[in-house]
Amino acid sequence: GATATLVGLLSLLAVAAGGKLLVVPVDGSHWLSMREVLGSLRDRGHDVVVVAPEVSLYIKPSKGFMMKMYPVPFTQEEMDEDFQGFTKDLFEGGSFLARVLRLYQRSKKTSALFLATCTHLLHNKELLKYLEESKFDAILTDPILPCGQILAEHLAVPSVYFLQQIPCALEYQATQCPNPPSYVPRVFTDHTDRMTFLQRVRNLLYDLPNFFLCDVVFQPYAQLASEFLGRAVTVPDLLRQASIWLMKIDFVLHYPKPLMPNMVLVSGVNCAHKKLTQ
Repeated sequence: GATATLVGLLSLLAVAAGGKLLVVPVDGSHWLSMREVLGSLRDRGHDVVVVAPEVSLYIKPSKGFMMKMYPVPFTQEEMDEDFQGFTKDLFEGGSFLARVLRLYQRSKKTSALFLATCTHLLHNKELLKYLEESKFDAILTDPILPCGQILAEHLAVPSVYFLQQIPCALEYQATQCPNPPSYVPRVFTDHTDRMTFLQRVRNLLYDLPNFFLCDVVFQPYAQLASEFLGRAVTVPDLLRQASIWLMKIDFVLHYPKPLMPNMVLVSGVNCAHKKLTQ
C-alpha cells in the first residue's frame, strides 16, 4: 500500500539498520498525517526524533518516539484563540471586501505565530547543539513552512518533504516542474485539466496575485534563513535542495499534471487501515 511504499523510500536514506531521522513537522492536519508514517519507521528499527514547540494544537509528547520540545513566546490560550478566531472569521458574514480584509488580518496574526515558532527553534542554542551532535541521516519535514529545510541546510543532511501542496505552487518552481496554466488548473478555479479557451484565460489570471502574495508570506522566512545560514537565500533556493518530495495526492482524486522524478505520489498514507469492499 501507500504507507509501505513511503516507508521503503524513507528507509533508503539510511541503509544501515537503525537510521536516525529528525522530524520537523507543521502543526495541524499536517502532523496527523505524518504521525502514521513515523510509527511504521519506528517499528522498523529507526530512531525518530521530533522537534516541536511546547505550545501546539496536536503535536504532543508520545511514547512512540523521542520529542525535543522548545519554548515559544506565546501561550496555549493565545494559540487556541487564534485558530478558533480563524474559523469564526471564515464563516462570519459581511460583504466580500469585509471578509477578505478580516481574513487578511487573521492570516497575519497566524503567520506571526508560526514565524515566531521557527525563530525560537533556530535561536535555541542548547537544542541546536544537541541536533548538531546527533548526526542524523535525514530530515523529514513539511515544506509548507520552510523551517525544517533551514535546519537541514545548517546540519547538511538530506531532506525528505511530506506535503500536499505549497502556496503559490512553489513546489513546481523549486523543482523546475512544468506547470502550464493551459491545462494544470489553479487552486480555487474548480477547473479540470480539460478547459475551454476562456477557462484557460481565467486560469492564467488566477496566477497573477501569487507573484505578490508569496513574497509577502515567505519573505520573512527568506530573511530569517539568510541571517541564520550567513548567506543570501530565497525560499525556492531552500526548497530545491530536497532529495524526495512525497506528495499526498493521486490521479484518482486529482487531475493529471506533470511530475519530476523525485516527486512521489503517496496519497492515502493517513487513511485508517481497513479492508475496503469493492
